[in-house]
Amino acid sequence: MLTINAEIVNHALSFPKLVNELEQAFASDVTVPPRLHFDMANPNAARETTLLIMPAWQAGEVAGVKIVTVAPENGDKGLPSIQGSYLLMDVDTGAMIAMMDAPALTARRTAAASALASRFLSRQDSETLLMIGTGTLSSKLIEAHASVRSLKTIYVWGRNKAKAEAICQQVAHLNIDCHAVDDIKGYISKADIISCATLSKEPLVLGKWLVPGQHVDMVGSYRPDMREMDDECLTKSRLFVDNFESALRETGDMTIPLQQGVISQEQIEADLFSLCKKEFVVRRNEQDITIFKSVGHALEDLTAAKLVADFANAKSAAEPITIEPMIF
Repeated sequence: MLTINAEIVNHALSFPKLVNELEQAFASDVTVPPRLHFDMANPNAARETTLLIMPAWQAGEVAGVKIVTVAPENGDKGLPSIQGSYLLMDVDTGAMIAMMDAPALTARRTAAASALASRFLSRQDSETLLMIGTGTLSSKLIEAHASVRSLKTIYVWGRNKAKAEAICQQVAHLNIDCHAVDDIKGYISKADIISCATLSKEPLVLGKWLVPGQHVDMVGSYRPDMREMDDECLTKSRLFVDNFESALRETGDMTIPLQQGVISQEQIEADLFSLCKKEFVVRRNEQDITIFKSVGHALEDLTAAKLVADFANAKSAAEPITIEPMIF
């Protein structure tokens, strides 16, 4: 069994390839049970630590399960908020194929899913991206969006401007003008695409700031008590999600407005399954604002893990590679 570190995962998952593979996967037949979501009390922090267990498999082919923890205050301790492992197995024999770094896998597949949604939902002539948040996902989201749209300008906002400047340095290889900015309100109207990936409990994106023609990519808010956008964002936009089952149950950006009657389930037009299967065709006009709410799906993990395992096997067959063991 291969044990694959984050460096190999990142090297294996180029965004153009991963986005295309995800589109095929969402149109295929993959079994994905509901993910298990547990909030574990943590007296040492203001918020609980979340445990997620996400299985998926293809009949007669491969299966995988991701086990990760999310500790929102880890940034203050100099640690990543998401930690864990992904285990890939052969369905036919039950043999373990590979174990790999789950945070790296999660970051790249999450960003690729947002890029896939953008390919369906954002204007093809989109040139400007506002990135809200400076966590691990931010640079990946910028790179992923740039793989499907010809971006010319990027703005990055974070509560710590130095971290926003660091994100610009991380994406310098894209050769796109990148600027750390001081506020969201002043730049949101300049953006064709807005991507938000934070752990905020209070809305950061307000509907009154949105302008016609924008696409809004909401990636944070993974718990029912978290929100990154307010009600007006939802009422003035066309709504899409990565998958109905989790989006309607786990994220405050959807569950709270649904419970309060601000929106109805019928207003959510499609998920990535129906978009990729061409069961729903998006026809947008110049005035449309589209919102994509991502909560994550085990199909994305399985698809990415297969690519990583194939890459590692092919690389090791061509030339020896050093794959460091992970520490548990």
